[in-house]
Amino acid sequence: MADRKKNRKWLIPVFAVVAALLIIWIAWGNSALELNTYTVTSDRVPLAFSGFRIAQVSDLHNGQMGENNRDLLSMLRDARPDMIAITGDLIDSRRTNMEVALDFAREAVKIAPCYYVTGNHEGRVADYHKLRNGLTALGVTVLESTRVELVRNEETLVILGINDPMFHRDDLHHDGQAARKIKLKELVNAGDAYTVLLSHRPELLDIYAYAGADLVLTGHAHGGQFRLPFFGGLFAPNQGFFPEYDAGMYVRNSTTMIVSRGIGNSIFPFRINNRPEVVLIELNATP
Repeated sequence: MADRKKNRKWLIPVFAVVAALLIIWIAWGNSALELNTYTVTSDRVPLAFSGFRIAQVSDLHNGQMGENNRDLLSMLRDARPDMIAITGDLIDSRRTNMEVALDFAREAVKIAPCYYVTGNHEGRVADYHKLRNGLTALGVTVLESTRVELVRNEETLVILGINDPMFHRDDLHHDGQAARKIKLKELVNAGDAYTVLLSHRPELLDIYAYAGADLVLTGHAHGGQFRLPFFGGLFAPNQGFFPEYDAGMYVRNSTTMIVSRGIGNSIFPFRINNRPEVVLIELNATP
């Protein structure tokens, strides 16, 4: 009996140490921003844009990496991007702070031209127009089913962006999805240039592939929130448990999609085994 009591006395400090280490590891894993780089090679990339670098920031959710997003902005500067793609959920509908979002954008445009598309959280706030107008005033290009042509040495790269389906409630039904497929295909096929599509949701890969987009940058899945060894993400919105598109690169026909794990959190206040990330994509032209 005495031995059992002694063992229990040892168990308490052991459990306390393990719990403390776990808390430290989770806290570190939610603040240790990392940069992950992908090279996308295609014979459709114009030679003038070979080496073109795109930094992707997704799902910030009013989060801050360092004071006033100092760490995030420093990482973006060091990455030396030619453009910054912001793929939705810059704000969080549950704790919306327009100033935090606009303060980040104000500094980001000093690093590289910024292009922004909405996420589902922007679609949930009644005063989204304040964010939109603020971003536009700062020089951010807001893409709402629109395209922008970048020209180098008489060669063209197209940046295309679409609003999140939350702005088009009919898209939740089959007829709305069908109309969206047709409209996106028309936007992509307006020219024959290499197209980089910014869109928030990865689960719509079939639509992006149908439209013929060359490269698609998405977020939304938060990396599955909790990442399990050998299995990947545990749960993602609109995909459920063990999502098919949680993080990384996917190819469907001639379309390549990159899914960012994002930076901030929303419903779940923390991540496990799933560090926040900035994605850096470098385009590579084949002769």
